[in-house]
Amino acid sequence: MRRRDFLVGAAGLLGAAATPLRAFANVPTPFSFDMKPPMAPGDKAKFIAWGVKERGEDPKFLGERFDRYLAMVRNEDLVDDRNKIAFLCTPREKFVLKQNLARAYDHAFLDIGYGVTISGPHIVGRMTSAINPQKGEKVLEIGTGSGYQSAYLSHLTDKVSTIEIIKPLAARTRGIYDDLIKDGYSEFKAISSKNADGYYGWQENGPFDKIIVTCGIDHVPPPLLQQLKDGGIMVIPVGPPGAQRVLKVVKTKNADGTITVTRSDIYHGRIVPFVPFTKLEGDSIKGTHNN
Repeated sequence: MRRRDFLVGAAGLLGAAATPLRAFANVPTPFSFDMKPPMAPGDKAKFIAWGVKERGEDPKFLGERFDRYLAMVRNEDLVDDRNKIAFLCTPREKFVLKQNLARAYDHAFLDIGYGVTISGPHIVGRMTSAINPQKGEKVLEIGTGSGYQSAYLSHLTDKVSTIEIIKPLAARTRGIYDDLIKDGYSEFKAISSKNADGYYGWQENGPFDKIIVTCGIDHVPPPLLQQLKDGGIMVIPVGPPGAQRVLKVVKTKNADGTITVTRSDIYHGRIVPFVPFTKLEGDSIKGTHNN
């Protein structure tokens, strides 16, 4: 997911300091949809031991991941076992910059360069839980950013498409996926990515069962609604600049063939500011898609 970092001018970060963490070792046990990590409230030590043995991950980050998981469950950002498992199986530390590793599991948005951030784990969990992807469903993400959101989604379905408008960021994140696949994170093979203007969706890969949008706009883009299947669900921040509400949009086909679109607020009126939904003009990002 992506969000502007207005406090840090990080555009163009390159080099080792701007490279997210690689795996420490090859993953011993490939991911499967029936994977069941320890996740009871008192299972922290068991989870760390499981993550070291089965996933080859660093015990420090595994412990921090479990602590954040417990906070997200208490906050009702993770509400069912499938989403809980997806969070516990997604190594957020692989998608943050090296200088931010100590804060990988903070309840915070972290700089990833190019003037954008990786969204905090709580909002990632809540938005994903709201669309609740099922195995085999096609899911589209608008705003690849760090790659963390799509990595999370790949533990829920094997058909993930993601679009990033910033060309060098899209290339860097694709490289992260490919490197992690080589390290044994085979679930990331489910992720198809491209550099494009997400307003127009990805018609060739649709229609989609679920869509998740991580940039703010003052309306629901018609192309995305058209590419959403009947019965499909979209989550999208809608509202004026800096004052969006995260809406759950459900598209329903009625018996007479008409389409009904219903909306609900997943934060019950709370304002959640997002980066503007920018647009491409030729090869340049210029302006936004707000009306």
